[in-house]
Amino acid sequence: MKDVTAALREHFDTGITRGRHWRRAQLRALRRMLTENQGRIERALAADLGKAPAEVVITETGIVISEIDHTLRHLRRWMRPRRARLPLFMAPARARIVPQPLGVVLIIGPWNYPLQLLLAPLVGALAAGNVAVVKPSEIASATSALVAELLPRYVDPAAVAVVEGGPEATTALLRERFDHIFFTGSEPVGRIVAEAAAKTLTPVTLELGGKSPVYVDATVDLAVAARRIMWGKLLNAGQTCVAPDYVLTTPKVAAALVPLLRAAVAEMYGAEPAASPDYGRIVTPRHLKRLESLLDGQRPAFGGEVLEGTRQLAPTVIDDADPDSPLMREEIFGPILPIVHVDSPRAAIDFIAARPDPLALYVFSDSRRVRRGFLVGTRSGALNFGIPAAHLGVPELPFGGVGNSGMGAYHGEFSFATFSHDRPVLDKPLSPDSAAMAYPPYGRRATGLLLAMMHGGSRRR
Repeated sequence: MKDVTAALREHFDTGITRGRHWRRAQLRALRRMLTENQGRIERALAADLGKAPAEVVITETGIVISEIDHTLRHLRRWMRPRRARLPLFMAPARARIVPQPLGVVLIIGPWNYPLQLLLAPLVGALAAGNVAVVKPSEIASATSALVAELLPRYVDPAAVAVVEGGPEATTALLRERFDHIFFTGSEPVGRIVAEAAAKTLTPVTLELGGKSPVYVDATVDLAVAARRIMWGKLLNAGQTCVAPDYVLTTPKVAAALVPLLRAAVAEMYGAEPAASPDYGRIVTPRHLKRLESLLDGQRPAFGGEVLEGTRQLAPTVIDDADPDSPLMREEIFGPILPIVHVDSPRAAIDFIAARPDPLALYVFSDSRRVRRGFLVGTRSGALNFGIPAAHLGVPELPFGGVGNSGMGAYHGEFSFATFSHDRPVLDKPLSPDSAAMAYPPYGRRATGLLLAMMHGGSRRR
Protein backbone atom coordinates (compact mmCIF):
# COMPACT_ATOMS: atom_id res chain seq x y z
CA MET A 1 0.00 0.00 0.00
CA LYS A 2 2.87 2.36 0.75
CA ASP A 3 4.29 1.78 -2.72
CA VAL A 4 0.91 2.43 -4.32
CA THR A 5 0.26 5.68 -2.51
CA ALA A 6 3.87 6.86 -2.91
CA ALA A 7 3.75 6.33 -6.67
CA LEU A 8 0.44 8.19 -6.92
CA ARG A 9 1.77 11.11 -4.90
CA GLU A 10 4.88 11.29 -7.03
CA HIS A 11 2.71 11.46 -10.14
CA PHE A 12 0.51 14.14 -8.58
CA ASP A 13 3.56 16.21 -7.68
CA THR A 14 4.56 16.43 -11.35
CA GLY A 15 1.60 18.78 -11.81
CA ILE A 16 0.22 16.94 -14.83
CA THR A 17 -3.19 16.40 -13.24
CA ARG A 18 -3.76 20.12 -12.70
CA GLY A 19 -4.32 20.87 -16.37
CA ARG A 20 -7.87 21.04 -17.72
CA HIS A 21 -6.97 19.00 -20.80
CA TRP A 22 -5.68 16.12 -18.67
CA ARG A 23 -8.84 16.15 -16.57
CA ARG A 24 -11.11 16.17 -19.60
CA ALA A 25 -9.12 13.36 -21.20
CA GLN A 26 -9.59 11.15 -18.13
CA LEU A 27 -13.32 11.81 -18.02
CA ARG A 28 -13.73 11.02 -21.70
CA ALA A 29 -11.71 7.83 -21.25
CA LEU A 30 -13.89 6.80 -18.33
CA ARG A 31 -16.97 7.39 -20.48
CA ARG A 32 -15.53 5.21 -23.25
CA MET A 33 -14.84 2.48 -20.74
CA LEU A 34 -18.50 2.39 -19.81
CA THR A 35 -19.92 2.55 -23.33
CA GLU A 36 -17.44 0.13 -24.93
CA ASN A 37 -17.89 -2.48 -22.20
CA GLN A 38 -21.61 -2.22 -21.48
CA GLY A 39 -22.17 -5.92 -22.16
CA ARG A 40 -19.37 -7.06 -19.85
CA ILE A 41 -20.59 -4.70 -17.15
CA GLU A 42 -24.11 -6.09 -17.44
CA ARG A 43 -22.82 -9.65 -17.12
CA ALA A 44 -20.72 -8.81 -14.06
CA LEU A 45 -23.63 -7.10 -12.29
CA ALA A 46 -25.93 -9.98 -13.20
CA ALA A 47 -23.46 -12.39 -11.63
CA ASP A 48 -23.14 -10.32 -8.45
CA LEU A 49 -26.70 -9.09 -7.92
CA GLY A 50 -28.92 -10.53 -10.64
CA LYS A 51 -29.40 -7.07 -12.16
CA ALA A 52 -31.38 -6.78 -15.38
CA PRO A 53 -29.66 -4.94 -18.27
CA ALA A 54 -32.18 -2.10 -18.12
CA GLU A 55 -31.59 -1.67 -14.39
CA VAL A 56 -27.83 -1.56 -15.03
CA VAL A 57 -28.37 1.35 -17.42
CA ILE A 58 -30.82 3.17 -15.13
CA THR A 59 -28.95 2.78 -11.85
CA GLU A 60 -25.31 2.15 -12.72
CA THR A 61 -23.77 3.14 -16.06
CA GLY A 62 -26.41 5.73 -16.97
CA ILE A 63 -25.92 7.73 -13.79
CA VAL A 64 -22.14 7.76 -14.16
CA ILE A 65 -22.31 8.76 -17.83
CA SER A 66 -24.72 11.55 -16.92
CA GLU A 67 -22.26 12.74 -14.26
CA ILE A 68 -19.41 12.71 -16.77
CA ASP A 69 -21.36 14.60 -19.42
CA HIS A 70 -22.51 17.22 -16.92
CA THR A 71 -18.98 17.64 -15.62
CA LEU A 72 -17.46 18.00 -19.09
CA ARG A 73 -19.99 20.73 -19.90
CA HIS A 74 -19.21 22.77 -16.81
CA LEU A 75 -15.60 21.96 -15.90
CA ARG A 76 -14.09 25.12 -17.38
CA ARG A 77 -16.37 27.32 -15.25
CA TRP A 78 -15.82 25.27 -12.10
CA MET A 79 -12.05 25.55 -12.47
CA ARG A 80 -12.10 29.31 -13.05
CA PRO A 81 -10.85 31.45 -10.12
CA ARG A 82 -13.63 33.48 -8.50
CA ARG A 83 -13.15 37.12 -7.58
CA ALA A 84 -13.81 38.02 -3.95
CA ARG A 85 -14.99 41.28 -2.45
CA LEU A 86 -12.63 43.16 -0.18
CA PRO A 87 -13.39 45.48 2.74
CA LEU A 88 -12.68 49.12 1.96
CA PHE A 89 -9.85 49.29 4.47
CA MET A 90 -7.89 46.68 2.45
CA ALA A 91 -7.73 48.84 -0.68
CA PRO A 92 -5.83 48.82 -2.91
CA ALA A 93 -5.76 45.04 -3.23
CA ARG A 94 -7.21 42.13 -5.18
CA ALA A 95 -8.57 38.82 -3.93
CA ARG A 96 -9.68 35.64 -5.59
CA ILE A 97 -10.55 32.04 -4.73
CA VAL A 98 -8.62 29.42 -6.66
CA PRO A 99 -9.90 25.81 -6.57
CA GLN A 100 -7.00 23.40 -6.29
CA PRO A 101 -6.87 19.59 -6.16
CA LEU A 102 -6.43 17.96 -2.78
CA GLY A 103 -3.85 15.38 -3.86
CA VAL A 104 -4.18 11.64 -3.25
CA VAL A 105 -7.72 10.53 -2.42
CA LEU A 106 -9.14 7.16 -1.38
CA ILE A 107 -12.55 6.05 -2.66
CA ILE A 108 -14.07 2.99 -0.95
CA GLY A 109 -17.09 1.60 -2.79
CA PRO A 110 -19.97 -0.59 -1.56
CA TRP A 111 -21.37 -3.82 -2.97
CA ASN A 112 -24.97 -2.79 -3.67
CA TYR A 113 -24.21 -0.44 -6.59
CA PRO A 114 -20.61 -1.55 -7.05
CA LEU A 115 -20.00 0.39 -10.26
CA GLN A 116 -21.99 3.60 -9.83
CA LEU A 117 -21.02 4.30 -6.22
CA LEU A 118 -17.34 3.68 -6.98
CA LEU A 119 -17.05 5.59 -10.26
CA ALA A 120 -19.37 8.57 -9.63
CA PRO A 121 -17.07 9.86 -6.85
CA LEU A 122 -14.08 9.15 -9.12
CA VAL A 123 -15.59 11.50 -11.72
CA GLY A 124 -15.44 14.32 -9.17
CA ALA A 125 -11.95 13.38 -8.00
CA LEU A 126 -10.54 13.39 -11.55
CA ALA A 127 -12.43 16.55 -12.52
CA ALA A 128 -10.83 18.31 -9.56
CA GLY A 129 -7.36 17.17 -10.67
CA ASN A 130 -6.62 14.51 -8.07
CA VAL A 131 -5.06 11.09 -8.21
CA ALA A 132 -6.96 8.26 -6.54
CA VAL A 133 -6.95 4.81 -5.02
CA VAL A 134 -10.27 3.09 -5.66
CA LYS A 135 -11.25 0.13 -3.52
CA PRO A 136 -14.18 -1.88 -4.94
CA SER A 137 -16.20 -4.14 -2.69
CA GLU A 138 -14.98 -7.71 -2.58
CA ILE A 139 -18.57 -8.88 -2.03
CA ALA A 140 -19.44 -7.86 -5.60
CA SER A 141 -16.47 -9.87 -6.83
CA ALA A 142 -17.28 -10.01 -10.54
CA THR A 143 -17.67 -6.24 -10.77
CA SER A 144 -14.56 -5.68 -8.67
CA ALA A 145 -12.47 -7.85 -11.00
CA LEU A 146 -13.84 -6.10 -14.08
CA VAL A 147 -13.10 -2.63 -12.69
CA ALA A 148 -9.57 -3.73 -11.78
CA GLU A 149 -9.05 -4.95 -15.35
CA LEU A 150 -10.61 -2.05 -17.23
CA LEU A 151 -9.69 1.11 -15.35
CA PRO A 152 -5.92 0.94 -15.98
CA ARG A 153 -6.61 0.36 -19.68
CA TYR A 154 -8.61 3.57 -20.05
CA VAL A 155 -7.57 6.20 -17.51
CA ASP A 156 -4.03 7.27 -16.66
CA PRO A 157 -2.70 4.21 -14.75
CA ALA A 158 -0.23 6.41 -12.89
CA ALA A 159 -3.13 8.48 -11.54
CA VAL A 160 -5.70 5.83 -10.60
CA ALA A 161 -4.87 2.62 -8.74
CA VAL A 162 -7.36 -0.17 -8.08
CA VAL A 163 -6.87 -2.14 -4.86
CA GLU A 164 -8.92 -5.30 -4.51
CA GLY A 165 -9.38 -7.39 -1.39
CA GLY A 166 -11.43 -7.76 1.74
CA PRO A 167 -11.48 -5.93 5.07
CA GLU A 168 -7.74 -6.52 5.55
CA ALA A 169 -7.00 -4.55 2.36
CA THR A 170 -9.23 -1.70 3.50
CA THR A 171 -7.59 -1.70 6.92
CA ALA A 172 -4.14 -1.52 5.34
CA LEU A 173 -5.23 1.36 3.09
CA LEU A 174 -6.60 3.29 6.05
CA ARG A 175 -3.14 3.23 7.66
CA GLU A 176 -1.77 5.28 4.78
CA ARG A 177 -1.87 9.06 4.49
CA PHE A 178 -4.49 10.42 2.12
CA ASP A 179 -5.68 13.93 1.45
CA HIS A 180 -9.35 12.88 1.45
CA ILE A 181 -11.27 9.66 2.07
CA PHE A 182 -14.62 9.05 0.41
CA PHE A 183 -16.56 6.11 1.84
CA THR A 184 -19.95 4.68 0.88
CA GLY A 185 -21.34 1.93 3.06
CA SER A 186 -22.89 1.14 6.41
CA GLU A 187 -22.91 3.35 9.46
CA PRO A 188 -20.81 0.95 11.62
CA VAL A 189 -18.05 0.75 9.00
CA GLY A 190 -18.33 4.51 8.46
CA ARG A 191 -17.43 5.00 12.10
CA ILE A 192 -14.34 2.82 11.65
CA VAL A 193 -13.29 4.84 8.60
CA ALA A 194 -13.82 8.14 10.43
CA GLU A 195 -11.82 6.91 13.43
CA ALA A 196 -8.91 5.84 11.21
CA ALA A 197 -9.00 9.13 9.31
CA ALA A 198 -8.97 11.11 12.54
CA LYS A 199 -5.53 9.74 13.42
CA THR A 200 -4.05 11.63 10.46
CA LEU A 201 -6.62 14.48 10.46
CA THR A 202 -7.76 13.36 7.03
CA PRO A 203 -11.09 14.86 5.92
CA VAL A 204 -13.80 12.36 5.05
CA THR A 205 -17.01 12.17 3.08
CA LEU A 206 -19.27 9.48 4.51
CA GLU A 207 -22.22 8.30 2.43
CA LEU A 208 -24.09 6.03 4.81
CA GLY A 209 -27.67 4.85 5.02
CA GLY A 210 -30.55 4.76 7.44
CA LYS A 211 -34.25 4.05 7.46
CA SER A 212 -35.70 6.31 4.77
CA PRO A 213 -39.41 6.80 5.54
CA VAL A 214 -42.40 7.37 3.26
CA TYR A 215 -45.50 9.30 4.25
CA VAL A 216 -48.70 8.76 2.24
CA ASP A 217 -52.08 10.37 2.68
CA ALA A 218 -55.45 10.21 0.94
CA THR A 219 -54.94 13.40 -1.11
CA VAL A 220 -52.90 11.59 -3.79
CA ASP A 221 -53.65 8.97 -6.43
CA LEU A 222 -52.85 5.91 -4.33
CA ALA A 223 -52.40 3.61 -7.33
CA VAL A 224 -49.65 5.81 -8.78
CA ALA A 225 -48.11 6.25 -5.33
CA ALA A 226 -48.09 2.48 -4.84
CA ARG A 227 -46.30 1.91 -8.16
CA ARG A 228 -43.66 4.50 -7.37
CA ILE A 229 -43.11 3.27 -3.84
CA MET A 230 -42.67 -0.34 -4.96
CA TRP A 231 -40.44 0.72 -7.86
CA GLY A 232 -38.12 2.51 -5.45
CA LYS A 233 -38.33 -0.29 -2.90
CA LEU A 234 -37.63 -3.15 -5.30
CA LEU A 235 -34.78 -1.61 -7.32
CA ASN A 236 -31.83 -3.93 -6.83
CA ALA A 237 -34.13 -6.18 -4.74
CA GLY A 238 -34.35 -3.47 -2.10
CA GLN A 239 -30.58 -3.23 -1.63
CA THR A 240 -30.50 0.53 -2.09
CA CYS A 241 -29.37 3.12 0.46
CA VAL A 242 -32.23 5.47 -0.50
CA ALA A 243 -34.91 2.79 -0.88
CA PRO A 244 -38.19 3.46 0.94
CA ASP A 245 -37.58 1.65 4.22
CA TYR A 246 -41.05 1.92 5.77
CA VAL A 247 -44.37 3.67 5.20
CA LEU A 248 -46.21 5.93 7.64
CA THR A 249 -49.93 6.35 7.03
CA THR A 250 -53.34 6.12 8.68
CA PRO A 251 -55.07 2.73 9.08
CA LYS A 252 -57.70 3.78 6.53
CA VAL A 253 -55.14 4.71 3.87
CA ALA A 254 -53.12 1.57 4.66
CA ALA A 255 -56.20 -0.60 4.00
CA ALA A 256 -56.52 0.94 0.54
CA LEU A 257 -52.78 1.01 -0.14
CA VAL A 258 -51.86 -2.62 0.58
CA PRO A 259 -53.82 -4.19 -2.32
CA LEU A 260 -52.46 -1.48 -4.62
CA LEU A 261 -48.90 -2.31 -3.55
CA ARG A 262 -49.59 -5.97 -4.32
CA ALA A 263 -51.00 -5.01 -7.72
CA ALA A 264 -47.96 -2.85 -8.45
CA VAL A 265 -45.64 -5.80 -7.77
CA ALA A 266 -47.65 -8.02 -10.12
CA GLU A 267 -47.69 -5.31 -12.79
CA MET A 268 -43.90 -4.89 -12.70
CA TYR A 269 -42.70 -8.43 -11.97
CA GLY A 270 -45.62 -10.75 -12.69
CA ALA A 271 -47.39 -13.21 -10.44
CA GLU A 272 -44.07 -14.86 -9.51
CA PRO A 273 -41.44 -12.11 -9.17
CA ALA A 274 -38.67 -14.67 -8.65
CA ALA A 275 -39.21 -15.83 -12.22
CA SER A 276 -38.98 -12.30 -13.61
CA PRO A 277 -35.70 -11.41 -15.37
CA ASP A 278 -36.10 -7.92 -13.92
CA TYR A 279 -36.13 -8.95 -10.25
CA GLY A 280 -32.72 -9.07 -8.60
CA ARG A 281 -31.08 -11.33 -6.06
CA ILE A 282 -29.82 -10.79 -2.53
CA VAL A 283 -26.06 -10.44 -2.71
CA THR A 284 -25.03 -13.41 -0.48
CA PRO A 285 -26.69 -16.22 1.48
CA ARG A 286 -25.61 -14.47 4.70
CA HIS A 287 -27.49 -11.30 3.73
CA LEU A 288 -30.53 -13.37 2.81
CA LYS A 289 -30.47 -15.06 6.23
CA ARG A 290 -30.39 -11.64 7.92
CA LEU A 291 -33.50 -10.58 6.00
CA GLU A 292 -35.22 -13.87 6.78
CA SER A 293 -34.57 -13.32 10.48
CA LEU A 294 -36.29 -9.92 10.30
CA LEU A 295 -39.48 -11.72 9.26
CA ASP A 296 -39.52 -13.94 12.37
CA GLY A 297 -42.83 -13.41 14.14
CA GLN A 298 -44.21 -11.20 11.36
CA ARG A 299 -47.45 -11.80 9.44
CA PRO A 300 -46.95 -10.49 5.90
CA ALA A 301 -49.89 -8.92 4.11
CA PHE A 302 -48.27 -10.55 1.09
CA GLY A 303 -44.92 -12.03 0.17
CA GLY A 304 -42.40 -13.43 2.62
CA GLU A 305 -41.32 -16.47 0.56
CA VAL A 306 -37.59 -17.20 0.66
CA LEU A 307 -35.82 -18.98 -2.21
CA GLU A 308 -32.39 -19.93 -0.96
CA GLY A 309 -31.35 -21.56 -4.24
CA THR A 310 -31.61 -18.29 -6.15
CA ARG A 311 -30.91 -16.00 -3.17
CA GLN A 312 -34.28 -14.30 -3.50
CA LEU A 313 -36.86 -12.97 -1.11
CA ALA A 314 -40.32 -12.25 -2.51
CA PRO A 315 -41.55 -8.63 -2.35
CA THR A 316 -43.06 -8.42 1.12
CA VAL A 317 -45.35 -5.95 2.87
CA ILE A 318 -45.96 -6.01 6.63
CA ASP A 319 -49.06 -4.01 7.55
CA ASP A 320 -49.42 -2.41 10.99
CA ALA A 321 -45.80 -3.15 11.86
CA ASP A 322 -44.71 -2.80 15.47
CA PRO A 323 -42.51 0.32 15.76
CA ASP A 324 -40.40 -1.47 18.37
CA SER A 325 -39.82 -4.66 16.37
CA PRO A 326 -36.37 -5.60 14.97
CA LEU A 327 -37.79 -4.74 11.55
CA MET A 328 -37.95 -1.10 12.62
CA ARG A 329 -34.64 -0.90 14.47
CA GLU A 330 -32.20 -1.29 11.59
CA GLU A 331 -32.05 -0.43 7.91
CA ILE A 332 -33.81 -3.27 6.10
CA PHE A 333 -31.79 -3.25 2.87
CA GLY A 334 -34.04 -5.76 1.18
CA PRO A 335 -37.51 -6.17 -0.38
CA ILE A 336 -39.48 -5.89 2.88
CA LEU A 337 -41.77 -2.89 3.38
CA PRO A 338 -43.32 -2.34 6.82
CA ILE A 339 -46.33 -0.04 7.14
CA VAL A 340 -46.60 1.77 10.47
CA HIS A 341 -49.97 3.25 11.37
CA VAL A 342 -50.16 6.86 12.54
CA ASP A 343 -53.22 9.03 13.06
CA SER A 344 -52.04 12.28 11.44
CA PRO A 345 -49.25 14.00 9.49
CA ARG A 346 -48.10 15.55 12.78
CA ALA A 347 -47.73 12.10 14.32
CA ALA A 348 -45.70 10.98 11.29
CA ILE A 349 -43.42 14.03 11.58
CA ASP A 350 -42.91 13.37 15.28
CA PHE A 351 -42.19 9.69 14.57
CA ILE A 352 -39.45 10.62 12.06
CA ALA A 353 -38.01 13.43 14.18
CA ALA A 354 -37.64 11.10 17.19
CA ARG A 355 -35.34 8.77 15.24
CA PRO A 356 -31.90 9.13 13.62
CA ASP A 357 -31.89 11.41 10.57
CA PRO A 358 -32.57 9.35 7.43
CA LEU A 359 -30.68 9.59 4.15
CA ALA A 360 -33.93 10.39 2.33
CA LEU A 361 -37.55 11.17 3.14
CA TYR A 362 -40.43 10.72 0.72
CA VAL A 363 -43.81 12.44 1.03
CA PHE A 364 -46.87 11.59 -1.05
CA SER A 365 -49.36 14.37 -0.34
CA ASP A 366 -50.97 17.10 -2.41
CA SER A 367 -51.58 19.24 0.67
CA ARG A 368 -49.29 22.29 0.78
CA ARG A 369 -49.69 22.42 4.55
CA VAL A 370 -48.60 18.80 4.93
CA ARG A 371 -45.66 19.25 2.58
CA ARG A 372 -44.47 22.31 4.46
CA GLY A 373 -44.89 20.47 7.75
CA PHE A 374 -42.44 17.79 6.62
CA LEU A 375 -40.08 20.38 5.14
CA VAL A 376 -39.71 22.37 8.36
CA GLY A 377 -40.40 19.63 10.91
CA THR A 378 -37.90 16.96 9.85
CA ARG A 379 -34.24 16.55 8.90
CA SER A 380 -33.00 14.21 6.19
CA GLY A 381 -30.28 14.02 3.59
CA ALA A 382 -32.91 14.66 0.89
CA LEU A 383 -36.64 15.28 0.72
CA ASN A 384 -38.64 14.11 -2.31
CA PHE A 385 -42.29 14.79 -2.96
CA GLY A 386 -44.07 12.22 -5.10
CA ILE A 387 -41.18 9.93 -6.04
CA PRO A 388 -38.48 7.96 -4.23
CA ALA A 389 -34.79 7.65 -5.13
CA ALA A 390 -34.93 9.80 -8.29
CA HIS A 391 -32.86 12.65 -6.80
CA LEU A 392 -29.81 10.38 -7.06
CA GLY A 393 -29.83 10.88 -10.84
CA VAL A 394 -29.86 14.70 -10.83
CA PRO A 395 -26.28 16.05 -11.19
CA GLU A 396 -27.24 19.53 -9.98
CA LEU A 397 -28.61 18.25 -6.66
CA PRO A 398 -26.17 17.42 -3.86
CA PHE A 399 -26.37 13.83 -2.70
CA GLY A 400 -25.44 13.16 0.91
CA GLY A 401 -26.68 12.49 4.40
CA VAL A 402 -27.01 14.36 7.65
CA GLY A 403 -26.30 13.12 11.16
CA ASN A 404 -26.09 9.33 11.27
CA SER A 405 -26.83 9.05 7.55
CA GLY A 406 -23.54 10.66 6.57
CA MET A 407 -21.51 13.82 6.13
CA GLY A 408 -20.57 15.72 3.01
CA ALA A 409 -22.19 15.60 -0.41
CA TYR A 410 -21.34 14.99 -4.04
CA HIS A 411 -22.65 14.90 -7.64
CA GLY A 412 -21.98 17.57 -10.23
CA GLU A 413 -20.35 20.72 -8.91
CA PHE A 414 -20.70 19.39 -5.36
CA SER A 415 -18.31 16.55 -6.30
CA PHE A 416 -15.83 19.06 -7.70
CA ALA A 417 -16.07 21.06 -4.46
CA THR A 418 -15.68 17.95 -2.29
CA PHE A 419 -12.40 17.03 -3.97
CA SER A 420 -11.04 20.58 -4.20
CA HIS A 421 -9.55 23.09 -1.80
CA ASP A 422 -10.83 26.62 -2.35
CA ARG A 423 -7.57 28.46 -1.84
CA PRO A 424 -7.94 32.15 -1.00
CA VAL A 425 -5.36 34.35 -2.75
CA LEU A 426 -4.84 37.97 -1.60
CA ASP A 427 -2.63 40.37 -3.57
CA LYS A 428 -1.84 43.74 -1.98
CA PRO A 429 0.84 45.96 -3.59
CA LEU A 430 3.63 47.37 -1.45
CA SER A 431 3.09 50.83 -2.85
CA PRO A 432 1.27 52.79 -1.67
CA ASP A 433 1.67 51.30 1.80
CA SER A 434 -1.92 51.78 2.81
CA ALA A 435 -1.52 49.26 5.60
CA ALA A 436 0.65 51.75 7.51
CA MET A 437 -2.33 53.03 9.48
CA ALA A 438 -2.61 49.56 11.07
CA TYR A 439 0.95 49.69 12.42
CA PRO A 440 1.63 50.68 16.05
CA PRO A 441 1.85 53.06 17.79
CA TYR A 442 -1.91 53.51 17.80
CA GLY A 443 -3.62 56.76 18.64
CA ARG A 444 -7.21 57.87 18.91
CA ARG A 445 -7.18 59.31 15.40
CA ALA A 446 -5.82 56.11 13.80
CA THR A 447 -8.27 53.96 15.73
CA GLY A 448 -11.21 56.11 14.68
CA LEU A 449 -10.10 56.08 11.04
CA LEU A 450 -9.70 52.30 11.04
CA LEU A 451 -13.15 51.82 12.57
CA ALA A 452 -14.69 54.13 10.02
CA MET A 453 -13.07 52.28 7.14
CA MET A 454 -14.03 48.86 8.54
CA HIS A 455 -17.67 49.88 8.74
CA GLY A 456 -17.61 51.64 5.42
CA GLY A 457 -18.64 48.59 3.42
CA SER A 458 -16.74 46.59 0.83
CA ARG A 459 -16.07 46.77 -2.86
CA ARG A 460 -14.87 44.47 -5.59
CA ARG A 461 -11.28 45.13 -6.63
